[in-house]
Amino acid sequence: MNLDFNFTKLNTKTVRIPSVDSIYDILVLGGGPAGYNAALYGARKGRKVALIAKRAGGQLLNTSYVDNYLGFAEISGEALSETFRKHLERLDVPILEEANIVSIAKENDLFNVRLSDGTFYQAKTVITTLGSNPRKLNIKGEVEFAGKGVAYCAICDAPLFKDKDVLIAGGGNSAVEAAIDVALFAKSVTLIHRSQLRADQILVDKLYENNKIVVHLETQILEIIGEQAMTGVRVQDKKTQEERIISGDGIFIEIGNIPNTELVKELVTLHENGEVIIDEKGRTDCEGLFASGDMTHTPYKQIIIAAADGAKAALAANEYLTTFNGGNPHGKTA
Repeated sequence: MNLDFNFTKLNTKTVRIPSVDSIYDILVLGGGPAGYNAALYGARKGRKVALIAKRAGGQLLNTSYVDNYLGFAEISGEALSETFRKHLERLDVPILEEANIVSIAKENDLFNVRLSDGTFYQAKTVITTLGSNPRKLNIKGEVEFAGKGVAYCAICDAPLFKDKDVLIAGGGNSAVEAAIDVALFAKSVTLIHRSQLRADQILVDKLYENNKIVVHLETQILEIIGEQAMTGVRVQDKKTQEERIISGDGIFIEIGNIPNTELVKELVTLHENGEVIIDEKGRTDCEGLFASGDMTHTPYKQIIIAAADGAKAALAANEYLTTFNGGNPHGKTA
């Protein structure tokens, strides 16, 4: 009988919780597609695996629907995340949610992962899939009107702007998707971008097909204006240099994300844009530490790519453990 875990109740389900008394072969940090698949592949290799996440589901929970994940013609981000989790639960992988990781250190060939409550978890290898956070415009009014019209998650907050005039900042997939999603609730949507659209053509076509959406390209947002709440933005036409006001009851800033690399920046080499540099197997330059998903310099931040990279990192971790432990698939246990 395996006794290296504790039990607790979560939403009436019995969920395995990682044990502080165990030394795990693979400890996965992060609960998005990369993290789930890394834990899945590690467990299927017979390794002692646990997953620790601050937000199980990751950015999948910010996606209204997914139509480009093989096998699913259309599924909500939340439903796809739940599908991933159930698959993981079938393999009895211990999962700790709502955990705030404060440090990752390596000592005597073991990694020590410390949480904000003082709890420590140990592992021979760590796979970091910590994702990223929304990028800011860093303009006047952005901080002042945060929560007063300024928001960063259209999928989360679109219903709050029902029958309102809403602005979208950005020109990539996330911005175009946000415009299309918000248009389901808002009276009007205005997408503003400083250059040309960079979104997939299928999304751009949907954008221009929607008569509730207006697009302003080559337009720089200079300031978010308002009184008690935002009332619009001051913009500059980059071709004519003319400034004007575009009115709006709210704005969703959808200009990408900043990788969450604070916990590993002293252990690994970062790319010039702050992302973790990995090789073709997801290995960092810290032996035994792997990374995958949006925190890495891997191009094309897509769900299916993150999931695949998580699997690749787990297979590489298993390969490392096989060499490190002389071929013993279960490693040395404490």
